[in-house]
Amino acid sequence: MLFPPCCFCAIEDVACPILARRKTDMNSLEGAFRSLFEINMGMRPYCSAEAGEWERVLVFSDTIRDDETLADIDRDRRLCLNATARAAAEFAGSCWGNACFVEFPATSASGVEPPETLWRATFGEAAVDELVRAGLLEKLLAKQATDDDLSRARRIVLDLRQDAADVIIAMSNNSTSHTRYRALANDTGARFASLPHFDPDMFHGSMTVDWQALAARTARLAQAVNRADWLLVRTPNGTDMRISKRGRNAEGDDGLLIAPGSFGNLPAGEVYLAPLEGESSGVMVIEWGPTRKLEQPLCCTVERGVVIAMEGDEQQRGMLEARFAENATCRNIAELGIGTNDRASRPDNVLEAEKILGTIHIALGDNTGFGGTVSAPFHEDYVFYRPTLTAVMADGSEMVIIDDGNLLV
Repeated sequence: MLFPPCCFCAIEDVACPILARRKTDMNSLEGAFRSLFEINMGMRPYCSAEAGEWERVLVFSDTIRDDETLADIDRDRRLCLNATARAAAEFAGSCWGNACFVEFPATSASGVEPPETLWRATFGEAAVDELVRAGLLEKLLAKQATDDDLSRARRIVLDLRQDAADVIIAMSNNSTSHTRYRALANDTGARFASLPHFDPDMFHGSMTVDWQALAARTARLAQAVNRADWLLVRTPNGTDMRISKRGRNAEGDDGLLIAPGSFGNLPAGEVYLAPLEGESSGVMVIEWGPTRKLEQPLCCTVERGVVIAMEGDEQQRGMLEARFAENATCRNIAELGIGTNDRASRPDNVLEAEKILGTIHIALGDNTGFGGTVSAPFHEDYVFYRPTLTAVMADGSEMVIIDDGNLLV
């Protein structure tokens, strides 16, 4: 679905009646979209006198599958997310003239590869046809591609990148951040913003952060974390984890996705790393799922870098047990993240919750997209509040980085 220049219709026509039921001011979305594309994604202002050849923008979302059973509040959020994605694509089409919107039935979980339809919209027909002929696409979609397969796939998408997207706004409910698809898109030079679970109300909260101050804070924190060999996480609810950072590098997500190949979440604001596999241990007491507070805490016991036992919330435990049964790699302690966004506040939406200044999040499953070695068809983050984070150096000395949720660096 391509949008020619000046085709932008009123956002109300695209997003209503879903967005009309929410507190977001409809008239403010145009300014929010302009900030998204020009500040976060680094596109030239659409009023620029230098028209030139505009970059190709791709916005995508997912739809609710017929077999999904959702509470009304989740259905409303999902419909709202899809409507907002459509409106963002309309805005980009009106301003830059080379925009595409794609939607597809939701995948089964975050970290699952998106369907071929999205690959074709992202990389172009010629590149995907060649991936099919080379026998690579099927392996990529199944997350069974070897390192050699991935190298071949990279060469193909780079050689045939003339039709590839330059700017990608991912507004699907399930995250594509931890997929081969996203990694290959970045390899072509695409600037990729991932907004799973996004709510347009965030445009008036966590997306109004001082981006330059956020970037400076995030850089300071990453520098402090990178001095450590081990990280100790303790929270008042009983979480007590020892996480290995040896040989791994912590990076910052500051929301300024302006360099070729940039990737990050929006709203942004975290320092993250892939813990060394097979070494982390302890207990995680999970009180919040991705979009709800659990009926009762879920206590996960971790040994040698994987979850070995769970007690507590029946619904969340059942979901994880099913994932673990499908693929044991889903048990992996995949990520440690630290929030740095002082405008983030919502605990009921993991996209924003994990960015709250002074929180910690720990993820299970795939970590191949940011320095890890575990490929899994799953990646899910859990946020922990009022943490104390202690960095343990190679010589055994310690430095407290966060004290009861208060950032000290």
